[in-house]
Amino acid sequence: MSPTPPARRLRLGLPRRVFSQVLLMQVAIAAGVAVLATGLFLAPLSNQLDDQAMRRALAIAQTTAQQPELARQVSRTPPSPNGPVQQEAERIRKATKAEYIVVMDWRGVRWSHTDPKQIGGIVSTDPGQALAGKEVMEIDSGTLGRSARGKVPLRDSAGTVVGAVSVGIAYDSVRARLIHAIPGLLAYAGGALAVGALAAWLISRRVQRQTRDLAFSDIAALLSEREAMLHGIREGVVALDRTGRIRLVNDEAQRLLGIGETVVGRSPDEALGAGRTADVLAGRVTGTDLLTVRGQRVLVANRMPTDDGGAVATLRDRTELEQLGRELDSTHGLIDALRAQDHEHANRMHTLLGLLELEMYDDAVEFVGEVVGDHRATAEQVTERIEDPLLAALLVGKATVAAERGVALGVSDRTRLPDLLIDPQGLVTVVGNLVDNALDAVAGTPHARVEVELRAEGRTAILRVRDTGPGIPPEHRELIFTTGWSTKKPPAHRERGIGLSLVRRLAERQGGSATVGEAHGGGAEFTVVLPEALAEPSTQRAVLTVPSAPQSTEEKS
Repeated sequence: MSPTPPARRLRLGLPRRVFSQVLLMQVAIAAGVAVLATGLFLAPLSNQLDDQAMRRALAIAQTTAQQPELARQVSRTPPSPNGPVQQEAERIRKATKAEYIVVMDWRGVRWSHTDPKQIGGIVSTDPGQALAGKEVMEIDSGTLGRSARGKVPLRDSAGTVVGAVSVGIAYDSVRARLIHAIPGLLAYAGGALAVGALAAWLISRRVQRQTRDLAFSDIAALLSEREAMLHGIREGVVALDRTGRIRLVNDEAQRLLGIGETVVGRSPDEALGAGRTADVLAGRVTGTDLLTVRGQRVLVANRMPTDDGGAVATLRDRTELEQLGRELDSTHGLIDALRAQDHEHANRMHTLLGLLELEMYDDAVEFVGEVVGDHRATAEQVTERIEDPLLAALLVGKATVAAERGVALGVSDRTRLPDLLIDPQGLVTVVGNLVDNALDAVAGTPHARVEVELRAEGRTAILRVRDTGPGIPPEHRELIFTTGWSTKKPPAHRERGIGLSLVRRLAERQGGSATVGEAHGGGAEFTVVLPEALAEPSTQRAVLTVPSAPQSTEEKS
């Protein structure tokens, strides 16, 4: 037989769910407030009822003492159970429903009482203040028990105190009024408690929906996991509230965007400055996997709205991937150049073989000389005008690729660039992007030609790349420098729309500019101005190490 399952232990304490705890606490608060309000109301009510009873007793005593015959009869007649003083006092007592009315002389001897046997005796409480001419209100105990009392002096026509009048209101009637008021107060308190409990239930239900019926421990665990996840993942996360201001930015986003925690509470435009990255975060640019450039980093951004009207944007660093893509493009370019040279070399060898078989030795010598001379002339033309070996190697390689694609790539006669570049790799990136874009624009067109002009004016480097293609419409001449904008179909391994954006950023980072206009005779002419791009002649490098392959260029626009 299976063992008997252990009995479940009764768990005491607060419930775990946020909904239950909030409801319990709010009901407890409402009940406490109702009890406190009732107690605070009953305490002054008891004192108020006592005060009202004493004032009523004092008013009856004052009215009784104002009877003109009463003082004369106290002074001239002896106390008697059937005397006029007793009869007048009993008449007033019955009319006012007081517990007693005692008229006494200046010695404290009673002239009236509800118990006729007490007439002629000394009063049980001290009448000294009343006989001294003062009015007294008090709660005291006497022969008839505890009562609310009012005592006033009794004066004759000359104003001389000849006695006193003491009136009592039964304290049981005051207590009865207080007890009678309690059920009504409790009813009001119960109604207020019911309304408070209903409001607490409605608020708790709203809290339950908003917290998804989680326990406080679950919420604390989720917050801890959220902090660990946000600051541990290698993806930037930026959260914005419903007003479009940043409310959270994790460590990776701070690194990718080059910002700190101080941007919390600011808008993307205030934190990042105007630009495409701020437009993407603010939602002014929509779409998925949006490309943007921040500094030297290429980022992919996605923005997802949240239920509270805000949004969460994720950022991925694609700089390394873009570099691999550019290296792949460079490799493809080199392969195409080698393929073109191999094809051309095979044709030339076949021609040379034919000349030798036909025993046309002089023609064969002349043919070899022309081939070698053309290739040497192209290389010499570039190296004579461009002394930087990186740029010269790049343009020689691009000339071979251009020839294979049926495009004539030439160097302008105005080209003069000494080997004084401070950042030759940056200029290689700019030249490579612009030449590749020009080759794409003119490929397949008749008389296709691309011309490169590189010259120095002091320490400023000026680059112009002209082509004979269709040109850039005026309305698109600023858009082409926007990250992600391109009219070309993207390759399989990466996106378009990065190259020209990087060209402009590289130029502006050095205080220069990158613009596009119409070339003479049609086509496009890109102009890049790079101030302080060249070093002073005295700082010229003595030795320059040339890599085996041209520097890979940025992605084509």
